[in-house]
Amino acid sequence: MMGYSGFLPSGCLLESLIHVSNEIASMEKLPFIQVRNISTMIRRIKLLSSLFEELKEINTPLPPSSVLCLTELFSVIRRVKVLIEGCKHGSSLWGLIQTEFISNQFFVIVKEIARALDILPLSLLNITTDIREQVELLHRQAKRVELFVDCRELQRRDELVKVMASNNEKNRKNQSFIDIETVKEVLSSIGLRSSLDYEEEISKLEAEAQKQAGTGGLIVVSNINNLISLVSYSKSLIFSSLQSEKTKEDIKHQPYAYINRNLDQSSFSQSMFSNIPDEFRCPISLDLMKDPVIVASGHTYDRNSIAQWINTGHHTCPKSGQRLIHMALIPNYALKSLVHQWCQDNNIPFTDCSSSNTSEMDRSNSKKKACEKAIDHISATKVATDAVKMTAEFLVGKLAMGSPDVQSQAAYEMRLLAKTGADNRRIIAEAGAIPFLVTSLSSSDPRIQENAVTALLNLSILDNNKVLILAAGAIDNVVEVLESGKTMEARENAAAAIFSLSMMDDFKVAIGAHPRAIPALVGLLREGTTVGKRDAAIAIFNLALYNANKASIIIAGVVPLLIELLMDDKAGITDDALGVLALLLSCPEGLEAIKKSRVLVPLLIDLLRFGSAKGKENSIKLLLGLCKDGGEEVARRLLFNPRSIPSLRSLAADGSLQARRKADALLRLLNRCCSQSRNPVG
Repeated sequence: MMGYSGFLPSGCLLESLIHVSNEIASMEKLPFIQVRNISTMIRRIKLLSSLFEELKEINTPLPPSSVLCLTELFSVIRRVKVLIEGCKHGSSLWGLIQTEFISNQFFVIVKEIARALDILPLSLLNITTDIREQVELLHRQAKRVELFVDCRELQRRDELVKVMASNNEKNRKNQSFIDIETVKEVLSSIGLRSSLDYEEEISKLEAEAQKQAGTGGLIVVSNINNLISLVSYSKSLIFSSLQSEKTKEDIKHQPYAYINRNLDQSSFSQSMFSNIPDEFRCPISLDLMKDPVIVASGHTYDRNSIAQWINTGHHTCPKSGQRLIHMALIPNYALKSLVHQWCQDNNIPFTDCSSSNTSEMDRSNSKKKACEKAIDHISATKVATDAVKMTAEFLVGKLAMGSPDVQSQAAYEMRLLAKTGADNRRIIAEAGAIPFLVTSLSSSDPRIQENAVTALLNLSILDNNKVLILAAGAIDNVVEVLESGKTMEARENAAAAIFSLSMMDDFKVAIGAHPRAIPALVGLLREGTTVGKRDAAIAIFNLALYNANKASIIIAGVVPLLIELLMDDKAGITDDALGVLALLLSCPEGLEAIKKSRVLVPLLIDLLRFGSAKGKENSIKLLLGLCKDGGEEVARRLLFNPRSIPSLRSLAADGSLQARRKADALLRLLNRCCSQSRNPVG
């Protein structure tokens, strides 16, 4: 969902807010998943609904900032409705598999409510004390809220994954396909208790598979079909024989019904081959594919063969000759499972090449048992990591082959996934996402561009990803977004990305050498919002730490602009502006540019009195530098200002250690200047 754009008249806006809030508050028969997140969210919306109704009853003009807040809340509450309805009407089993991702969506929405309430001027609204206190309490709680993932849902999800993982590794002849009691318990916990419930869940899973089909989500579609087979087979075991017969017939026609071969052993035995089927052979080596992977062209190869092909300098698909737009190798889990089963049925040793680098093709029975035991006791951490890996690979597929809407959603989901955790950032990069995100920066779709640059910003927090981002040629695209991004948020996040990338010294050189990077940052410093100006100032400061960049920064006109921003109370970047000026003072060009200003010295004197602790330190640093290198002229201007000496003495007595030292040094310098003119400072 994209944010609501434009402003409704306040009356219509309040009506819309009340309507959508009441729709959420009146929801009945809530889902069995995300119970706490949904109930807590509904309670928050009910509290906000009371505010909306009271504002409507008052019927007085609203302050502009409150209209902005209400407009943002309208967008957020509509997303709440969509999210809850998705949990309610979508597949409960698929929701259980995605429990962490959905929980994070609730968390993000609560944080957006908190940000919207940040700008709500309660003191200007003529509302009752009770409503004001309720909203203030909600605001405080929303700001402090932490991500909540139901541990019971995680446990159920992990139990289900363990059952499927362990049984996929076993020879299931003369054995039941699944631990039916465990599966029954998990399915019952998410509301599947009758035959009709199972049929409805299968329909929802089929709808989800159809929704994902054609968007590059090969892995996800495969997993959903596996779940369909699992639910269908469980239903056949749990319920009546009549239903069981019908379910068997349905499962035989499922695309991925191979996981249930024990339902009809004869049909599978007829399909076994003494020789390797052509579809199981790698097109390069013609050997059995033990670890099949999908390349950008959509063709499947054995991982070792295609990796050798790419590593020798080839960038085309061996089968089609098509140039590969990325080098990501996406595991083909569906085909791998088919190959594994064929090997078991034909008593052919199977080595999982993806989990081991060994060249041995035959393992002892004891090693096989050890492997099975390890899978049976798969850790929750590994399950979570595998889930992130699966999601990342799926999203890369969406970015590669999806429509603009699908690409936008994929970039947004990747942006959220990369927001927390170094492991997530590493896994996303390993899935091959970075080249696609860099390419997406040139998109004409504002949503794709904004989400892509923000995802890259989040990924760049990990140092190794910084290297991969620059290797993908990201500087040109990021600078282009910084100069002329489709939205201000995209431009701001591009500046933040430059700051993040420039944390590495080598990249300060590369970014500073780009002819448009520094001018683009200065442009955002001039045109951006308060957040954008601050992002630009911090990025410029970081680049200025490399001395060779200082001249380019000064030529771009940053000094007069920063001094102008110091005079603007609404700019909100005083400390950042002072930090950049203090850094530029150390080079001759910077000193000359700063000395040209006739308003800076009075400004700095005022900041000695009213600035922050950091602001005072940089102000005294600037004054001392100007007096040392600017000669008697700046010293005289300080002496003639009646506020300067008291401010310096106060700072020398009560300032930070660095500020006290510089204030003492400046007072001594002024004393010498006074003594030379026979007018000593008292």
